[in-house]
Amino acid sequence: MQKKLLFIFLIAISSSISAQITGNITDQNNNPLPFVNILIENTYKGTTSNDDGYYELNISQPKDYVIIYSYLGYKTVKKSVSISKFPYQLDIVLEEESVSLGEVLVDATNDPANAIMRQAMAQRQANLDKIESFKADFYSRGLIKIKDAPEKIMGQEVGDLGGGLDSTRSGIIYLSETISKIQFLSPDKLKERISASKISGNSNGFSFNTALEVDFNFYNNTINFGNEIISPIANNAFSYYKYKLDGVFYDNRGNLINKIKVTPKRKNDPVFSGFIYIVENQWDIYALELDITGIQARIPAVDVISLQQSFSYSESDDIWARISQSIDFKYGLFGIKGDGRFTAVYSNYEFNTSLTRKDFNKEIVSFEDEANKKDSIFWNKIRPVPLTLEERTDYITKDSIQIVRESKPYLDSIDAVKNKFKLGNILGYTYQNSYKNYRLGFNIPPTSTQFNTVQGYTIGANVFYTKGFDDYNRYISVNGDLQYGFSDDRLRATGAITYKFNNTSYPFLTLSGGVITSQFNPSNPITPLINGVSSLFFEDNYMKLYDKSHLSLNYSEELFNGFRLYAGISYQRRKALFNTSDQVYINDDNDAYTSNNPLNELAYGIEPFQTHNILKGTINARINFGQEYMSYPDAKYNIGNDNYPTLYLGYEKGFGATNSAYNFDQIKIRLTQSFNVKDKGRFNYNLKAGKFFNGEDIAFVDYQHFNGNLTHVSTEGNYTNVFNNLDYYGASTNDSYFEAHAEHDFNGFILGKVPLLNKLNFNLVVGAHVLAQPDFKPYQEYSIGLDNIGWGKWRFLRVDYLRSYQSGFISDAVVFGLKFF
Repeated sequence: MQKKLLFIFLIAISSSISAQITGNITDQNNNPLPFVNILIENTYKGTTSNDDGYYELNISQPKDYVIIYSYLGYKTVKKSVSISKFPYQLDIVLEEESVSLGEVLVDATNDPANAIMRQAMAQRQANLDKIESFKADFYSRGLIKIKDAPEKIMGQEVGDLGGGLDSTRSGIIYLSETISKIQFLSPDKLKERISASKISGNSNGFSFNTALEVDFNFYNNTINFGNEIISPIANNAFSYYKYKLDGVFYDNRGNLINKIKVTPKRKNDPVFSGFIYIVENQWDIYALELDITGIQARIPAVDVISLQQSFSYSESDDIWARISQSIDFKYGLFGIKGDGRFTAVYSNYEFNTSLTRKDFNKEIVSFEDEANKKDSIFWNKIRPVPLTLEERTDYITKDSIQIVRESKPYLDSIDAVKNKFKLGNILGYTYQNSYKNYRLGFNIPPTSTQFNTVQGYTIGANVFYTKGFDDYNRYISVNGDLQYGFSDDRLRATGAITYKFNNTSYPFLTLSGGVITSQFNPSNPITPLINGVSSLFFEDNYMKLYDKSHLSLNYSEELFNGFRLYAGISYQRRKALFNTSDQVYINDDNDAYTSNNPLNELAYGIEPFQTHNILKGTINARINFGQEYMSYPDAKYNIGNDNYPTLYLGYEKGFGATNSAYNFDQIKIRLTQSFNVKDKGRFNYNLKAGKFFNGEDIAFVDYQHFNGNLTHVSTEGNYTNVFNNLDYYGASTNDSYFEAHAEHDFNGFILGKVPLLNKLNFNLVVGAHVLAQPDFKPYQEYSIGLDNIGWGKWRFLRVDYLRSYQSGFISDAVVFGLKFF
């Protein structure tokens, strides 16, 4: 304890020495004021106060300065100081701003705020275009807390989350900071170079707090905030918001600032509520204080998010620039509740520089060498927002804990407790050696108990071994699966060894083999659980299986940004299987199980193909157009770009078959994309095409199969890869084919405007699906449905009505989508 107190004292001393101007900011009642903006006049050099109202302003030269203190709701203070030596103490008391309507004439039918907002909307694009490019310094701090965490979630021990939880099951679980330089080019190029990164309790970690994640520009029509949220000054904002002039005041430059209350017209629309401050005559944003619920943002775990932005004016540039931003949030899920804050400070702007598109590439975030190795002296000198006592204590405590928790004696003691075999481990047990980074064990999951008409009831088990290297940048994983079918009295086993080489190009090499029952469609269009229920309760055994013995070698790697290659070769022995069980719970005398032959449901005991051996080679490529990425010293994290599609190219060859007629070639192409259509929802499409060569008499196993669904139940998140009213194998082909799926989720755009219905927070979804191949008349499905059905945060159900056509109307159906599988 004495050492800890001494350490805290030394940190405080070094902080006060390195920070040149320090002080406390309070209101007239001596209450600390957090998030006060402190700037040197006529510059973008500054800081903000922390939650305790304490600030540190790093100034390198003793001379005369004019320092401006501004805080929403309080009068701006301008202090002239003559500094001859450092450190310099300057405490500030802010007085509440007198915000009133004064002599403004308020019309009950047409609030003055409407005219102000129309001016702001008319000037929106011009204000947006003022900043063609900029360079700036950026600082971010992220803090997430938990309050009263449960001991277990779904039977799994929560633990103390790396030392973050105290005896009350509360505490800081994430604290991180970044220092970086950013550069921006209109309209949407943002690049960041991180010079310092720090995570409490993880001296080797790199923060995920980036400028990209908090780049919320309200001069755009929409802001990507989980969902596409309508800006209060968007072109169509009057369709979503009501405005009320709450008051006016003057800033330190004599500008009249209009404080306008923004209120959603409809509760669940993707909009904010709160206050926006508009500068009279210039019609720029002076500040923002806005809230949004998790329902509005489509972030179910979040209760509410509060966003605050402050801007400062530069006379030389005639620009109101964002200088600080805070995002506060409250969340709750699975009995865990908490809150957090992400703070961002922008300083040392250089506007409309010589930046061009050549200065930007697909790398949007990168780190300097040793960025995560900066010591406390460095941070105390450069950190623009001082730590609170709670945050300083968290750093000290977790850094000390980390040293202990990474030691061999501690890890061995923890493993000794966890490795004890208990009666409850009979269905699953893991032995781990944390110091050597390996774990092994077995698992008998409840989902391993299944039923199908080929094997009857089945039970399975999994054994595994994993060892990590270089903090799991590399690892080797060994898995084995056992499955026993009680009706066919057959034990089958498969195994795989996978090695990952690095976290940059993510190369994976996998050797696998064994014997398994496999669906004819390798996409597995029907899950074992749904098939079991369909079979036992409705006597509909849609799953069709064959016996596959195989030995396979597969390799994949991202060869260059956006281009990933998959290659594999395998030996396979295929054998037809037949029904061995007629078990049902509800027996309909007019119904019976179909055969396991997908070519003919009445072909009991008839093989759909001859038993044979074959070699198969595959080579596939995935091209993510426009893919951007973040470069960490030991890893690369790819970021998809909604503006561009993803292209898949593939070639498959079957050769060396014991029946030469089963040899074949197939080429494939697929194009898919998902993107927001401004505020009108999200559009998804998936196009596929292919062609067989020398495939006239191939085994039915190798046909191109299409994902059908006859169960009226789906576990897919969206329906852009399935025909929900098509037989599983009725359209399978060994010739050319084309399929197209399109779906649009209006995400509340339509139903959110319908009285009463908008209170339910349902989403309207429409879809269209087409399939064509030479031996099958063009097939179409059209659907309309409701998504996001449920209550509160639990929105797990979707219901669709669809109609299918093939040379005229065929049938209709209702499909229930379950999203918790």
